[in-house]
Amino acid sequence: MIKFKKMNILFPVIGAIALWIKTYLIYKTAFQIKIENWMQEFILFINPASFLLFVFGLSLFFKSEKVRIRYIILMSVFLSLIIYANVVFYRFFTDFLTLPVLFQTSNFGDLGDSAVAEIHWWDFVYFIDVIILMLLVKFKPSLVTFKQTNRINRRAYFLVTGAVLFLNLGLAEAQRPQLLSRTFDREILVKNIGSFNYHLYDIFLQSKTSAQKALANGSNLIDIENYVRANYAKPNEKLFGIAKGRNVIVISLESTQSFVINSEVNGQVITPFLNEFIQDSYYFDQFYHQTGQGKTSDSEFLVENSLFPLNRGAVFFTHASNEYNSLAEKLNQNGYFTAGMHANNKSFWNRDIMYKSLGYQRFYSSTSYSITDENSVGWGMKDIPFFEQSVDLMKNMPTPFYAKMLTLTNHHPFILNESDKLINEYTSSDKTVNRYFTTVRYQDEAIKKFIEKLKVAGLYDHSIIVMYGDHYGISENHHHSMGEYLGKEITPYVNLDLQRVPFIIHIPGVTDNGRGKVLSEVGGQIDIRPTILHLLGVDTKKDIQFGKDLFSPDHLNFTVLRDGQFITDKYAWTANNCYLRDTGEVIDKSFCRDFQEKANMELDYSDKIIYGDLLRFYTSTVSDNL
Repeated sequence: MIKFKKMNILFPVIGAIALWIKTYLIYKTAFQIKIENWMQEFILFINPASFLLFVFGLSLFFKSEKVRIRYIILMSVFLSLIIYANVVFYRFFTDFLTLPVLFQTSNFGDLGDSAVAEIHWWDFVYFIDVIILMLLVKFKPSLVTFKQTNRINRRAYFLVTGAVLFLNLGLAEAQRPQLLSRTFDREILVKNIGSFNYHLYDIFLQSKTSAQKALANGSNLIDIENYVRANYAKPNEKLFGIAKGRNVIVISLESTQSFVINSEVNGQVITPFLNEFIQDSYYFDQFYHQTGQGKTSDSEFLVENSLFPLNRGAVFFTHASNEYNSLAEKLNQNGYFTAGMHANNKSFWNRDIMYKSLGYQRFYSSTSYSITDENSVGWGMKDIPFFEQSVDLMKNMPTPFYAKMLTLTNHHPFILNESDKLINEYTSSDKTVNRYFTTVRYQDEAIKKFIEKLKVAGLYDHSIIVMYGDHYGISENHHHSMGEYLGKEITPYVNLDLQRVPFIIHIPGVTDNGRGKVLSEVGGQIDIRPTILHLLGVDTKKDIQFGKDLFSPDHLNFTVLRDGQFITDKYAWTANNCYLRDTGEVIDKSFCRDFQEKANMELDYSDKIIYGDLLRFYTSTVSDNL
């Protein structure tokens, strides 16, 4: 036990305890960490201690009092900035920062509005412990000692620190066996080992994954290829090739969730055009986004490759130089002109590099559009002028073409000019939720005008038009107001249901004139690639992909989200519970066990492909031409 002269408390100990208490309070107020029992609460309380005691304890080896004080103040500021950065990030993404995300520096300038929207004037309280430490240094009360301690006390200090660490890890392992192998759930890691230790572990993971590519070889692909072959879903014979030779227009609907379809706010219809459009389309109402930290770029990755995005960071940044067999590349090989269309900075999400790896022949970025202050809002060019100018660009494309379009206006923080608001804002205490409905309505109007202009340009009848929601728009931090709108409590099961996004396939001459269908096949963005290719008459039997053709009679009603949650036609897994989908009731976990193993296997196989760049070893030839 450490003996302090005259019962004085060491300044480093005060610094560690202050930041410890602050971190625990942040856990309870800023993060939505689910606690199931008193032991988990105790682990949550102690998990910052060992790291902070160690870091601040290093100052005990400094001989100069001035250096010790300066070190403690600087570390307090630095660690407070780390925890505050997580708070701001969590407010929108409901997730914790990872090292790959911090490497995405080219995005920071474009993230301005969203970041500012999540910074509040009262956030100075996250640095109040730093202020207290500075006051202690200035007034030096007798209770606090700034002197260097002796070797025996230092040894005792670090023995206590080590004991706290092993107590933390022991209890965490008892609560969550194989804790460090379940890295797809960052909340579980933070809850058990603490936010600071989690970041250290994240650095270790980054170093580990960087070495995987160098050590990989073709043998690593054998088990994966066998699994994909065994789970191949053959095409629907009646629909295979039904859109053969048509232009392919794929539209990413920014932040669009399925709950807005066929819904109203303040008595006004939110998506009047899409409500009618889906009657003339194949509309999948049990379709889920599967994105991770890469959000829109992750959805693009899923659509292009039928692989899962990474659990940490964005593949568009971390593995842009990998070899891929993308949807664009597949269509290149079948005589298509392929293009990405997004009226934004070409380097945002590293698209200028990644699109080359995906095989796009042309990227129509902000330089291809006439962007002015009048036709821009929030993140950039409004959707209506974006679609109008895009049709003009399409008219000059070689045919058949594949054009992937990314909308922008319905992006957090959902800012819209008053003149563009076609419905009134929702009325709640949450401004983000209130504004969301107006930007969704604007996006709906933009799509309407786009379809009209396609018809005028003579492109409509010769195209297949696919739309999908890229990720959620309203995060878990807005559950109170969402509960008000939906008229029910947002339980973990309801939150899982809110991850549904629209998936619409419109084929003029096939699905229009009331011949559309609402399909309740369970699927996700990973299924879009094989579904589109089979409609075009392109075989995917030899492709390494985890998605299935949603029209296939062999399609399994199953989809897994990037964080390990999954949904089938009968069961759903979320918040460490198995639910019966018919009733939403919690049932025995054994009903979900087989699907859980399948979910974890597919996530693991996909990660191995990306980290090892395994597709560079895959030499199978592509399918026959159209």
